[in-house]
Amino acid sequence: MYQFESRIRYSEVDSQGKATLNAILDYFQDCSFFQSEDLGVGGTYLAQNQAAWVLSSWQIEVVRYPAYGEQVVISTWPYDFKSFLGYRNFTLESPQGELLAYADSIWVLLDLRRGRPMRGLPKMLEVYQLSPRFPMERAPRKLSLPEGMEPKGAFPVGKYHIDTNQHVNNGKYVSMAQEYLPLGFAVKRMRAEYRKAAVYGDIICPMVIREGARITVNLANEEGMPFAIVELEGD
Repeated sequence: MYQFESRIRYSEVDSQGKATLNAILDYFQDCSFFQSEDLGVGGTYLAQNQAAWVLSSWQIEVVRYPAYGEQVVISTWPYDFKSFLGYRNFTLESPQGELLAYADSIWVLLDLRRGRPMRGLPKMLEVYQLSPRFPMERAPRKLSLPEGMEPKGAFPVGKYHIDTNQHVNNGKYVSMAQEYLPLGFAVKRMRAEYRKAAVYGDIICPMVIREGARITVNLANEEGMPFAIVELEGD
């Protein structure tokens, strides 16, 4: 298990002074990157091997959103490798051990030369220590698109959406999807499936549907094919 400690910053809270969903997502993503860097298999190692970890799916469960100024402990660990897939859990806790949020994620190791998945590199398999999977109900990786989704206004991918892999960062899709939530909608579960990487200049054509406490957003291209599907569920 890998951990780091932090404190909820003003820049990470919403109008109610609570950490945003994206702040939690960013903590989880940063924690996995910190672990990779400290183990010597981070950005430089991946670049040397022309490889990149690309997120396939997220499942984040929020127990309680921490408030501005709260101390938090972020933890992550891989629990399985299968061919080109890596499976990783995350937790967000108080220093006293109160569970605030937890997550499951599936990653694909991509060969940048060929543009297709590749098996885990020997050093990765050596340095990552597997731990037992977090005891949570794991939802299916694939998300279905309900019928009757309503199209919303299209918009272009901006420069601020792009990460070091030169495509839209996975957290930015979640930010996009949250634009279609009603005011005051508190997300308790977020699921996301990433199907095709959007790049700068692509046009996002959102389609949205609400079914009770669940809102599904298809962030699609101009042909209606998903870049990412995000499901946001409240109480």
